Amino acid sequence: RSYGASHCTWTCGDMRATAMLVLAAANAALAYVPAPRAGGLASASLRSAVVVQPASSVEMMRHGVRGKRLGRPADQRKALLRALTTEVLRHGQITTTLTKCKEVRKSVDKMIGLAKDGSLHARRQAMSYMYDKQLVHALFEAVPDRYNEREGGYTRITRGDYRRGDNTQMGTIELV
Repeated sequence: RSYGASHCTWTCGDMRATAMLVLAAANAALAYVPAPRAGGLASASLRSAVVVQPASSVEMMRHGVRGKRLGRPADQRKALLRALTTEVLRHGQITTTLTKCKEVRKSVDKMIGLAKDGSLHARRQAMSYMYDKQLVHALFEAVPDRYNEREGGYTRITRGDYRRGDNTQMGTIELV
């Protein structure tokens, strides 16, 4: 959207940058405190001035962070992904939000890769992640035959409708 006269066009980004410069100049001006005079309180009013803060907050970028937060603390997020992984491997498919499907796909593919390896160490790693011990044993028996020729991509995600209530896009994750 453009603002201003026909000869001067301002975009929202230009206005935001200009506002940030004005706020920086105002903060610099308010931070200046002259040396106290011999007889006066003239500088006291400048010391008690209010510092103007910009309306928007600045957030740090999440460089190199893998995975979505899913709106949960780390322990709840890990428990959710473990439970969803266990249920996908138990039932073959589940329906959840599309973002959760994309996150669960990583751990499901990892568990199937461990089952294809078949070593004792891989079995212990799978047992430490999944909630059902019998499911791990069944997974390690069935997976090497089923996915012998496949080198990856053990799951399929299909997009679904939007959920009533919060309009979140749903998806189905299933084993191929």
